[in-house]
Amino acid sequence: MFELEELVPDGDDWRIDHTGIGVSNIGQSRKFYGAALGALGLRAVVHIAKTFAITDSTNDSELGGVGYGANYPIFWIDVFHAHGAKQHTAFRARSREEVQAFHSAALSAGGRDNGGPGLRTGGYPPGYYAAFVLDPDGNNIEAVFRER
Repeated sequence: MFELEELVPDGDDWRIDHTGIGVSNIGQSRKFYGAALGALGLRAVVHIAKTFAITDSTNDSELGGVGYGANYPIFWIDVFHAHGAKQHTAFRARSREEVQAFHSAALSAGGRDNGGPGLRTGGYPPGYYAAFVLDPDGNNIEAVFRER
């Protein structure tokens, strides 16, 4: 086992410490976020039980939360927070192809389209290439690649 503090990045190339949302069905949401965020190079870094202890178990009846990131959990889904408050979270993609892969993976994993991959206009900055999906609880999840 490890402590979460061991995962904190040393460099200055990250800007989110962590964020998260409450979900109504941890198993369904784990599948959705595993696929959608996997397309962006993120993975489940840590699982916690309903007792808040770090666990290796992915048994949905015991699972309390999942932290996703590259090496450090920057985005959490959990059963501890109310799932009725709709949220918007944008994840940075490294290319247009990652935005497209995110959108496709999210839809395949039970997400609903909320704006397919493409350049955005009408108030968005130039080169804002994004896709939007609604997760199983109706939260608006975005992948964005900012072209320079």
